Amino acid sequence: MRFYLTTHKRHWLRLTDVPLFLKSEHFDRAVKWDVAQGPYAIDSGGFTELKDKGTWTRSPRQYVQDLRRIWEHVGPYDWAAPQDWMCEDAIINGGWFGGQYFIGTHLSVAEHQRRTVANFLELRALAPDLRIAPVIQGDTVPAYERCVELYENAGVDLRAEPVVGLGSVCRLQSTRKGAAIVTAMAAHGFKLHGFGFKILGLERVGHLLASADSAAWSSHARRRPALPGHTHKNCANCIDYALRWRERVLAAIPAQRQTMLTDRSVA
Repeated sequence: MRFYLTTHKRHWLRLTDVPLFLKSEHFDRAVKWDVAQGPYAIDSGGFTELKDKGTWTRSPRQYVQDLRRIWEHVGPYDWAAPQDWMCEDAIINGGWFGGQYFIGTHLSVAEHQRRTVANFLELRALAPDLRIAPVIQGDTVPAYERCVELYENAGVDLRAEPVVGLGSVCRLQSTRKGAAIVTAMAAHGFKLHGFGFKILGLERVGHLLASADSAAWSSHARRRPALPGHTHKNCANCIDYALRWRERVLAAIPAQRQTMLTDRSVA
């Protein structure tokens, strides 16, 4: 299993060879490019896009151009997420959740799934040479199974894909419902990536994932004093803190699962 450290600091790519997870939008205004020293993957930024705008404002063609630009300047990435449509209640219905306001798409789960699959097919047609990963979406086990069927009906063999993203489980990962979803999808033989997984989720279902990413280190740091010798108010944007947090996460995972999480460390 590959554990990606999620960050909005793209220059970290030249500071460490630990696997990193970055949003494509963080490269939009790049003038100076840093060549990646280790593996990395690209997130499309779908959660923020749908939360704030209720739809995708970047066209698939523009997104492909952005991905190609990153590939050429930074180096080959492991994979990039499509412009998928999350099926979380907050994203669909809108309103206040966890202190954040969601505009809401006001579409059905089935429509979100249809648009997710359609976008993947369009991106794959526009750029068959880029490593764009399919993502399965849903809100219940039967719903995820229906999304799998949509891919199958479109001729996509998910078992043959190097990675299959598992969407909309971030807030369910440590629950029985979340575990049931991950277990059901893993039973298909997919090489699953878990978006936004934290230690409780990894302890519960990490052995079923091929990879996962997390940005939990930043909020963790924001609630604590800066590391000794650091002059900033807190370490919410600090690579030293992020790397130490990652090591603590890996160390806390049971030994039989931790062996699957072993990856390259600080350069």
